Amino acid sequence: MGIKKSFRIKKSSDFDALFKAKKSFANRAFILYQKESNLPHYRVGLSVSKKLGNAVTRNRIKRLIRAALKDFSSCLVAADFIIIARKGVEDYDFAAVKKNLSHLLRKSNIIRNEHEEETHKN
Repeated sequence: MGIKKSFRIKKSSDFDALFKAKKSFANRAFILYQKESNLPHYRVGLSVSKKLGNAVTRNRIKRLIRAALKDFSSCLVAADFIIIARKGVEDYDFAAVKKNLSHLLRKSNIIRNEHEEETHKN
């Protein structure tokens, strides 16, 4: 099972609010826009441009991002964020997507410290 509906950002107005917050972080693979939330859990929106490929390719990228987020879900703070895939991600495998996403989530302080310690032990 994927990310629950209550954990997703779908409305255009929600996306616009995050873009207006202007709190962004980026690495080679992804751009992340973040905004504080008063909900008890995180919410995430995904954006994959048509420039990255056909529908099959774009959906594969979204599946990889969702799978990586599911692995981090217990350590994510209550915030709203959007993940935008950059050109080149279409060639990444799951390990590369997860590594880049982990880097970006740590950079933006969306992952709590307990998860960082777990990752360094492995």
